Amino acid sequence: MHDRFWPRLLAILLLAGAMTATVVRMSGREELPAPPGPEILVPPEDPLREGLRRCQRMGEEAANDADCLGLWAETRDRFLGRDAGPAFPQDNEGQ
Repeated sequence: MHDRFWPRLLAILLLAGAMTATVVRMSGREELPAPPGPEILVPPEDPLREGLRRCQRMGEEAANDADCLGLWAETRDRFLGRDAGPAFPQDNEGQ
């Protein structure tokens, strides 16, 4: 009988310790505030984007459309960080 007593007692103590640790850990979770979720940023309406979408839907016809060519130039200027100016500078040398 003594050869089974100590292993059973050890198993009961380990089980009791695991149950106690689980209860303590579960009760501690309720006290912590929930972490804030990520903010969802909604970009403002951009008429340039809408125009580019229209040009995208046009397909190859957009290459000959003056509005699409202007939108692409504006997009390129924004990307390169240039101020919008005339596409072709005036040549004043001949005057």
